Amino acid sequence: MSDTTSAVRVLVVDDQGVFRAAARAVVDATAGFILAGEATSGENALAQFPDIQPHLVLMDVRMPGIGGIEAARLIGEQHPDTVVVLLSATPSEAVGGNNGHGSMILDKVRLSPGLLRSTWESFS
Repeated sequence: MSDTTSAVRVLVVDDQGVFRAAARAVVDATAGFILAGEATSGENALAQFPDIQPHLVLMDVRMPGIGGIEAARLIGEQHPDTVVVLLSATPSEAVGGNNGHGSMILDKVRLSPGLLRSTWESFS
């Protein structure tokens, strides 16, 4: 069991329950990471952000309402120390690297404990 006081607190944001469950399983399987919360939209993520204070946000690029890119921009403005990793099922969007908002875009299919850890370490 990880020490929750020093664990990386993760917020998972996706409008699809299947992916939230998969991301939750990856977070649970990664030592040193804990699930701080889940959200179904960018608006929902922004609303609960102050209460859960995540260190890392795993966010779908395409969602109804405020999409992931806009939500990442807003989080970056309001909480500049938070890392946002955007996830996409569309290979053309999942180009990797910095998207200009202090975030990274990755392919959803590749999300794994190893990728989660290495992505986090690339920002710290």
